[in-house]
Amino acid sequence: MAYFLGIDAGGSHCRSRLADERGIILGTGESGPANTRIGIERLHAVLRDVAGQAIAAAGLGEAEVSTIRAGMGIAGISRPGMREQLAALPFPFAAIEFVTDAAIANLGAHAGVEGATLIIGTGSVAEVRVGTTSFTIGGYGFPISDEGSGAALGLSAMRPALRALDGRSEVTPLSHAVTAGFGHDTARAVAWMDAATPKDYAAFAPLVMDYAENNDAIARSIVEDAAQHIERFIETIFARGAVRCALAGGLAMRIRPWLRARTVARLVDAVSDPLDGALLLAGLPATALPTRKPDAD
Repeated sequence: MAYFLGIDAGGSHCRSRLADERGIILGTGESGPANTRIGIERLHAVLRDVAGQAIAAAGLGEAEVSTIRAGMGIAGISRPGMREQLAALPFPFAAIEFVTDAAIANLGAHAGVEGATLIIGTGSVAEVRVGTTSFTIGGYGFPISDEGSGAALGLSAMRPALRALDGRSEVTPLSHAVTAGFGHDTARAVAWMDAATPKDYAAFAPLVMDYAENNDAIARSIVEDAAQHIERFIETIFARGAVRCALAGGLAMRIRPWLRARTVARLVDAVSDPLDGALLLAGLPATALPTRKPDAD
């Protein structure tokens, strides 16, 4: 029996899925953030943890673990030196392939054939495969990039909320809700921002979406701006040769109704999720992929 391990290591969480050669899922695992920003030693620990959870659930012994072929999609792996550092880490597997988390999302979305995936989660990035050539669009990191993402929504909510506190802009239900977590105290909010991560900002995204859907003026303007960035992403994806495009990520379904009908008409549904993309990267045949609704990331 052959075993395949897929890991999706992103800015908000890290998940694993272990399957046999028939595509039967034997075990899963989940942990917290696992992008390269957390440091190579901590990243290694998280990867070992989620892999260990899946292996324990499957009940595999040491000899079986040594036959596992693994595929790992890791946010931030494109940073200089990261691939080399990851390749040097000790894992008890027969083989490991490392790519970006966007790459496994695209593999899963189109079951390994060419196409593009726009990931809208904590951050935002497009992964495009045209023929045998793959490339990314965006994804340079927050706050310089990640347009239309959860982190961008959170940052855009903080700005008018702080201005509202000192009277430079109108207080709206959204701005009041944002500053409530800081006791409506500017100093506390600024102290929070000093240490805030993209995941921290992205935690405000559901709140922004809720208020936008209830016609809060500031929230609507934030979400409409995000939708414009996503529209531009999609236009660029097709202009650069993609034959199909799917949306992925935890914010994808909530932002979709804010896109123009003609844009939505160009999109396709993802065949599967990033973890199945990681299994494909590991070597699982596409014909063995389980039929399931793609998970939100």
